[in-house]
Amino acid sequence: MSCKSCATGGCGTQRSTSDGKETATAGCGSGGCSSGGCNKMNSFDWLSDISQPGLKKYDVVEVKFKGGRKEYYRNVHQLDLTTGDYVVIDMQPGYHIGAVSMQGELVRLQVKKRAVKINDDTKAISRIATPKEMDRHEQAVLRDLPALYRSREIARDLKLNMKLSDVEFQSDNTKATFFYSSEERVDFRELIKMLAGEFKARIEMRQISLRQEAGRLGGIGSCGRELCCSTWLTDFKNIATSAARYQNLSLNPAKLSGQCGRLKCCLNYELDTYMDALRDIPAIDKPLETQKGRAWLQKTDIFRKLMWFGYSSESTWHPLPIARVVEIVDLNKRGIIPESFDVLTPVGERVAVAPVTLNSDLQQLDAKYATQNSSKKKKKKPRGRGDGSTPRP
Repeated sequence: MSCKSCATGGCGTQRSTSDGKETATAGCGSGGCSSGGCNKMNSFDWLSDISQPGLKKYDVVEVKFKGGRKEYYRNVHQLDLTTGDYVVIDMQPGYHIGAVSMQGELVRLQVKKRAVKINDDTKAISRIATPKEMDRHEQAVLRDLPALYRSREIARDLKLNMKLSDVEFQSDNTKATFFYSSEERVDFRELIKMLAGEFKARIEMRQISLRQEAGRLGGIGSCGRELCCSTWLTDFKNIATSAARYQNLSLNPAKLSGQCGRLKCCLNYELDTYMDALRDIPAIDKPLETQKGRAWLQKTDIFRKLMWFGYSSESTWHPLPIARVVEIVDLNKRGIIPESFDVLTPVGERVAVAPVTLNSDLQQLDAKYATQNSSKKKKKKPRGRGDGSTPRP
């Protein structure tokens, strides 16, 4: 994402024109603006000055255009190119100018990674751009923003349900590509006729997704860094809400959505690590049962291997290691209720619980005293009648 002054040439960078005058550069395609250069899809060609011994130099060059778009072209004329040079590419019709972003063996790796087919039909670099061609290219770039505003007014008048996000004029001003996004099919035949009459150029309408639109426009994410889709991310994968669940993230659409309105691409960055860590953590479908009551799972610390449980009667959460949770789950499956989380001594089974009679302690005391009284009565001797003794006066 470039600074706002780059569009008007206010960064302070000077460039010599064909008539010898010094003018401010409109745009930071050269990477020389005082704010540090445009970081949209930048790449560091660290092998550009290193020759491969015994190998012929790879003749395919990576060329970067507006919006971070990169294409691959053959250097059939064996031009002496340096990273950052502006080259002319023949188009049908006319020509277009782009900057060399990478060459050599790194391009071979990029071509293999993106599965780009290089053959005799691949377009070739025509020549290095002259100062006159660069002046015309800068004039074409300056037309992009006014053309975007005017095309939005025309689309609004035609009541078309589409969002025009960017315009790219070809360097010779013979063709203009309009990038738009829409959730339904749009009939823009009348729009093309009006745009062709307005800008006197061949019109091409190219539909892009919302993620591609955010990548072309750029911006700052909630992390404080520039958007991944506008700096280095080129392939967009499907992202499901299960990625947030596996990482114990809050299912808040406002926090999980990016500037494109879709789920953030960074939700997939650490998903594989979380999936590997979750293999050792058991799935808890019901609460753990102890003598104190039922304990419900409150949260899981995946990397510390801790699971937090809490009773419904109290607000304290108890951390348990994974091994202890597995033991308690196994005891509950066998019908055994442990005394607590710390003491796993089986107190008793739920099925074979002996019936307890009421006032059993009182009955035991009555039986004890009854036996004592009966034994005392047996030991007591009767008084003097019938034994020949004279009773005392």
